[in-house]
Order: sequence, then C-alpha cells, then structure tokens
Amino acid sequence: MSDGKIVAAIDIGSSKIVALVAEEVGNNEVNVLGVGVVPSRGVKRSQIVDAVQTAQAIREALDGAEHSSAAKITHALVSVNGNHIASQNTHGAVAIGRSEQGVTADDIARSLESSQAIPIPSNREILHVIPRHFKVDEQNGIRNPKGMLGYRLEAQTNIVTASMTSLQNTIKCVQDAGLHIAFDDLVLSSLASAETVLTPMEREMGVMLVEVGSGTTQIAVFLEGALWHTGVVDVGADLFTSDLAVCMRLPLDTAERLKTQYGHANTAQMPPEHQVITVNYGDGQRVNIHRREVSEILQARAEELFEMVMTTAKRSGVDTMLPAGMVLTGGGALLPGLREVAGRVCDLPVRVGGVNNIYGMVESLRSPAYATVIGLAKWGFHDGGSKPNRKRSGGLNGIKLKVPNFNWGPVKDFLGNLLPR
Repeated sequence: MSDGKIVAAIDIGSSKIVALVAEEVGNNEVNVLGVGVVPSRGVKRSQIVDAVQTAQAIREALDGAEHSSAAKITHALVSVNGNHIASQNTHGAVAIGRSEQGVTADDIARSLESSQAIPIPSNREILHVIPRHFKVDEQNGIRNPKGMLGYRLEAQTNIVTASMTSLQNTIKCVQDAGLHIAFDDLVLSSLASAETVLTPMEREMGVMLVEVGSGTTQIAVFLEGALWHTGVVDVGADLFTSDLAVCMRLPLDTAERLKTQYGHANTAQMPPEHQVITVNYGDGQRVNIHRREVSEILQARAEELFEMVMTTAKRSGVDTMLPAGMVLTGGGALLPGLREVAGRVCDLPVRVGGVNNIYGMVESLRSPAYATVIGLAKWGFHDGGSKPNRKRSGGLNGIKLKVPNFNWGPVKDFLGNLLPR
C-alpha cells in the first residue's frame, strides 16, 4: 500500500453528485482509488431544495466510492457554489514583533485576521480568506514575508463569503449521509477547479476561469498568482436544454439528448442540409429537425451567457486584466462551438480546461465535468492549495483502507458504463 496522502471529496452539482477517493502519487498527480457518480436529486441552480433527497443521493455516491476503493469514508472535502457566493478585496496591517527572526508565522496569521475586520451581514459566513500579497514597510508585492525584517506588515487578501443558510444546509445533507464535516471542509467549486485546470503562468499573467455548470456559471479571476475576484452568473447548461425544449416543443429528456448528441453553439459551422429525427410533444410523432436550427438556439443562449460574464467582469474592473484569456471548464464546456462563441463575444483567447495528471480508475474523469472533484482532492493534498487563512483538516485522516488487494475489473467495467463518454 502506498504511503501517499489520501483524501475523499464530494462535488454536489445540479446534474450529478460525485464522490471520490484519491491518493497523491507525485508532484501534483492524482491516483483515483474509487469514485461514485449518481444523478443529482434535490439540487436546483446549485442550491439544495430538498435536503432528504440530496442526502440520499450523496449516500449513494459515497457507497459507490467506498465499494470501488475498498475504503470507509468518514470525512471529506465538499464543493460549494451558487449565486449566494460573493468576494471582496481587503487588507489588514499589524506591527511586526521585535526579534531577530523578523516576520513570523504568528505575524502573518495576525495580519490575515486583521484583514477580516470588515462589516459582514449576520446571515453570511466567511468561506475563504486568500492572501494575494504582502507589504513589509514600504516594500510591496511580497509573496512570503516570513523572516523579513521590518516594523509593519500588511496583508492584501480576497475574502469569499457565502450564505450561512446555504452552507448549513450543505453540511447537514453531508452529515445526514453519514460523514463528519464542518465549515472548514467546504471549498468554493471554482477554486477547486482552478487547482486542476489552470497553469501557474496563467494565474500569474491574469486569467478568468469560467465554470459552466448545470445550474449556474462560476467565475474566478486570478492575477499575480492569486485569486482576485469571484462571481456567479445565473445561466447554466440546463437553460440550453430548456431553450431547446420550449422552442421546439420537445420533452426535456429529448431536448437533452438533442443537445448532447447533435448540438453545436457555433451556427457558422452547421451545414443547413443536416437534419436529425426526434419525437415531439403531443401525439409523439417523429419529426425532422435541422441541426442548424438547433445551433441557432444554442448560440443565442451562449452569446447571452458570455455577455453576462463580461458584464460581471467589467463591473469588478477585471476585464482589462486578462492577458492569458479565459479557461472554460465544467460539464457545460463540453458543448461543441462554445469556445468559439466565448472568444468572439469576450474578445479573449479561450481554451477548454480538462483534467491532467490523473491516474487510476476511469478515463472519463479527465473530462472538464469532473474538474471540481479532482481539484478538491488536490486541495486536500496541499492543505488548501491557495492557502486560505482557515484551519483545514483536509480530509486526510477521514479514510480507513480496509482491503489492500482489490479486484478492480468489475468495478472499472461498471463505472465505465456509468460515466459519460
């Protein structure tokens, strides 16, 4: 059995719930020991609307991960997203202790704590306090001030807050599923995804991560190696499906198949003569639909989505700080043509960020749809990744391996059929 660090992670999304057991096997590499994926229940627009159904779905995903990893999961890191997420940049300052050691870990902790002295409504909770850079006396732009000599230490931070009610409901559902977690085990999904899909150079130059989920689209802007801004747009992949269902009078499940099998967000790449056969509402007759017509509907929604993304970026003043462009991730990023539309609307270089440096059970986990859960594992490996000023247990002691030798064959076949290809 490897001596690598082992973590468990749960991604609660609007379309699926994923539970994962993973092991650190090298420099930023993940070995997947087990995974469970179930359709999401009780979650709408990234918000829990039925706690009982959500807890049951989480338990089913955990059962799959435990069975395939031969592990007993008692603790995990859990993703959080939704339109209740907000962030702001702030700073704190403290006097440096007078000693030959210079800035100590205690000085850094006090400066980060000082940065939290901002008015926060009683119904909100600080989710992350992420250092952007430090200043010692007149020297600015310091990444790690430990050991430096001076009189005054300032911390520039980004504080992410969330609805207390939403966080409490997430914790309750996971606890009802049989796990022990607290506020410190919750991680913003876009931050987790960034651990997987962004490169150090992109973070340094300035990049916008756009995570297109089923219910919402999360935005995270990184500059000079640290988080600069987060935001949420209330448009997700589900609205693409509902647009097709309404405009073409199709059942939702038929519209979803039409989108995933024949959809394309860039109408210019769709020959007008291409048609597909599907079934409409009412008498259930089979009808011919032009793929170009499907594409026109999807393109209109895609253009609206990225216009809203850029509006959010402009309001926060980060639209001119993105020389590295935009990275798309999340299940919605798999829609063909979406990258081209994003590049045209936002006037930025755009790429789709998949999952790299991952080994183990299922090839399908390399999809952008699983960037968050893989990122949660990496977050746990590094005790927080972006090093927020919050104590994190990281899920490192919450897993007990039961069987060192396990027959993976049937499990791989089962999961290979379960996960989307």
